[in-house]
Amino acid sequence: MTFRENADLRTGQVRRGGGRRRAGGSLAAGGGAGGVLLLVLYLVFGGGIDDDGDGGVATGSAWDYDAGYVGEQGGGGTSSGAQFPQCRTGQDANERLDCRMVGTVISVQDYWASAYRDYRPAETVLFDGSVNTACGAADSSVGPFYCPVDSSIYLDVSFFRQLERMGADGGSLSQMYVVAHEYGHHIQNLTGTLAAGQRDQTGPDSGAVRVELQADCYAGVWVAHASQTTDDSGRPLLEPITAEQVESALSAAEAVGDDRIQQQAQGRVDPDVWTHGSAEQRQHWFTTGYDSGDPRSCDTFDRRSP
Repeated sequence: MTFRENADLRTGQVRRGGGRRRAGGSLAAGGGAGGVLLLVLYLVFGGGIDDDGDGGVATGSAWDYDAGYVGEQGGGGTSSGAQFPQCRTGQDANERLDCRMVGTVISVQDYWASAYRDYRPAETVLFDGSVNTACGAADSSVGPFYCPVDSSIYLDVSFFRQLERMGADGGSLSQMYVVAHEYGHHIQNLTGTLAAGQRDQTGPDSGAVRVELQADCYAGVWVAHASQTTDDSGRPLLEPITAEQVESALSAAEAVGDDRIQQQAQGRVDPDVWTHGSAEQRQHWFTTGYDSGDPRSCDTFDRRSP
């Protein structure tokens, strides 16, 4: 997607963290907290568990399109203006990957703050090599992940090089989709659905897969509304989306399908150990969210769902 050149990227929603040293100790939330790790952890987007959640599935009554944002703006931490002085405008986001991540976070949170009446902001931490989190220590091999304990998203942007090697086209929305997917996990944490992924953790119909597919659907919902989102100063952030950009996001969803990853890694597909869903499932649910523009369409826990 293309940012409007005069959009303001100065915000308190993103900070830097971590360092090049490889982390020791337990890995964080790539395959669940509490040391529950997955076989292809380094290749897939992370989920996590909500230790305090009730495990219930969000229903239509949870969504209020007329209610305003409830919570403190900014997500705490040191402002991006201080930690990302190179990221000031939408033009910077169009030219620099780190600034694109900053702008994406602003847009995604602006949408969810307007769509979900009980939204609370989640900080994004861009790290390099390794990072310590409330879920434990992690390094770049985990891939992007959400930690429900500190309600934060962690991302080493070097992941996007690997994503291209896996088959994504490298377009801006293929990268932004990753951020939106992780914020989908934050919504699940707020609504209580994230815990459902711990009930049965592998298989094409498992709770873990349905949690991931719902996060894909939520990412699609954000894309449908992204051009209406604004920066912290109230300026429009993004130009209208194009069909080519949607295809870019779908290329990333396809690339991280369990079947695609397994075929590339081991030359065969074993659905019994899927944790994130097939390429077809991930594309389907992203498209469902995008076409509907409605988070209530993202009921991946309906066992009749594909």
